[in-house]
Amino acid sequence: MTRQSILLNTALEQGELIRSGHISARELLELHVRQYENHHERINAVVFTCLEKAREVATRLDDELTQGRVRGPLHGVTMTVKDSYDLVDTPSTWGIPELRDNLAKSDSIAVERLKNAGLVIYGKTNVPYRIADWQSFNAIYGTTNNPWNLERTPGGSSGGAAAALATSMSSLEIGSDIGASIRNPAHYCGLFGHNPSYGIVPLHGHQPPGNEAFLDLLVGGPLARSTADLKVALDILAGAGGHDAKAWHLKLPPARKNNLKTFRIAAMLESPVCAQDDTLTQQLHSTLDRLRSAGANISEVARPHFDFKEYHDLYLLLLRAATGTVLSETEFHDHLEGARVRPATDTSYRAQIERGVSLYYRKWWHLHNQREKHRIEWKRFFSDYDILLCPVAASTAFPHDQEGERPDRTIIINGKPESVVDQLFWAGITTLAYLPSTVIPTGVASDGLPCGLQIITDYLEDHTALEFAGLAEQILGGFTPPNGYH
Repeated sequence: MTRQSILLNTALEQGELIRSGHISARELLELHVRQYENHHERINAVVFTCLEKAREVATRLDDELTQGRVRGPLHGVTMTVKDSYDLVDTPSTWGIPELRDNLAKSDSIAVERLKNAGLVIYGKTNVPYRIADWQSFNAIYGTTNNPWNLERTPGGSSGGAAAALATSMSSLEIGSDIGASIRNPAHYCGLFGHNPSYGIVPLHGHQPPGNEAFLDLLVGGPLARSTADLKVALDILAGAGGHDAKAWHLKLPPARKNNLKTFRIAAMLESPVCAQDDTLTQQLHSTLDRLRSAGANISEVARPHFDFKEYHDLYLLLLRAATGTVLSETEFHDHLEGARVRPATDTSYRAQIERGVSLYYRKWWHLHNQREKHRIEWKRFFSDYDILLCPVAASTAFPHDQEGERPDRTIIINGKPESVVDQLFWAGITTLAYLPSTVIPTGVASDGLPCGLQIITDYLEDHTALEFAGLAEQILGGFTPPNGYH
C-alpha cells in the first residue's frame, strides 16, 4: 500500500493504520494537505485553513499513541468541518459577507466532541449564502465545483464538505441539514451522509452571532465515504448537550434487523409533487433490482396514509418560518406585505415563503399540530415496514446557475425546465416529521454522474437506517472516487 493510496481508505481504516504504526497522524495530515494544495484551485472546497494548529494537534496525538493512549477508532484521522460550525479562532461566516470576520471564540459542541475523539481538523469548507441553497457559492469564498464535473454543483449547503471528501482533501466531515443540506451533497458527489433524528446531535455553536435558540427542523450530522464511518461519527456526535447534559443520556435503540432478507422494505421512487429526471429514476430502479437479486423484499406500493401535496406545503411553511428568523427587519416586512396581498389561491413557492416567514404563533401551532398528526401516521407506517427507500433529489447534479434568486431558477428535467425548488419534496419527506435518513451511493447514472438513495426510518431509529445502509453498501459497491484526483 502506497502512502497516497491510504487517502482512499475509509476513516476507520486510516485510524487502524495509525494505531498499527503504518502511518502517523502527522503524515496522514500532510497527505490531505497536499491533496488540498493540488486541487484547491479547481474545486474550492476547503476555504479556510489552520495548518499549523492542526500540525501541533497531530503531533500531540502521535505522542499520545506512543504513550499507549488511544482516544478512539478515529484517533489521528484528518477531517474538515462545515463553515457554519464554530471552530475556535476561525471564521464562521455562513456565506454572509458581513460575517467575514466573525471569529469563533470557542468550539461548537460537535467540534469539541470530534477533537476529543482524536480527529485532526485542519480547515473549514464552503457553503452558500446563509447556508440556504443546493449550490455552494458566496461573495466571500466564491464557488465550489463538483469534482465529477466542474461545471456542476456539488450540492449545498454542505457542498464544500462533500467536494472535500470526494477528492480526499478530508476523510470525514460534519454538515447540517434542514432542506437536504447533508443528503443532497452526498447524492451529488457519490458519498454517504446521515441526517439524524431531530435533536440528537447538539447544535450549540452552529448559530449566527447573537442567536442562542435553535431552529425547528435543523439537524447536524456526518458525511463520509462508508456507512461504518457514518456510524462511528454519529456515536461521537450524538448525545445531550447544553442544559440537558447534566441529566439526560441518549440511548438509541439497536437496529431492528441485521439481515437484508428480513427487512420489511417500502420504496417510493417518484414524487406525486415534483417532476423527476428519467436518468435518475432508471438508476434507482436498477438499484432496487440489485437489492432484490440479493434477497431484499421490496414493496413499491406501500405508502403512509396522507396527502403528499398537503404534506409538502406544510413542510414549506414550517421551513420558511424557521429560516425566516434570520432575515433582517426590512426583509421580514417585505414578506409580511407580500403575504398580505397574495390571494389564497396562490400556492407558489414564493407565496409559501412569504406566508411561512410571517406566521403568527397561533397559525404556526396549528401547522405544528398537523405535523404531529403526520408523525403519528409515520409511526403507524413504520410498524408495518422497517424502512422507506426514496430519491434525494429530482436529478443528478445540475449545472451552476447563480443568476437571480433561487425561487426563480430552473433545472432541466427530461428536456424541460422545472423549478429548482420543487425537489425540496424529497428533503421535507423526512425533515418535517423529524425522521432520520441515510444516503448511500448507488453507482454512476447514464449521464456519468453519481446517484444516491435515501433510506428513511422511524424517529430515533437511526441505527436501523444505518444498518440497512451497511448491508446495501456491500451489494452496491460503496464509494467510487471521481477521476483525476488520486
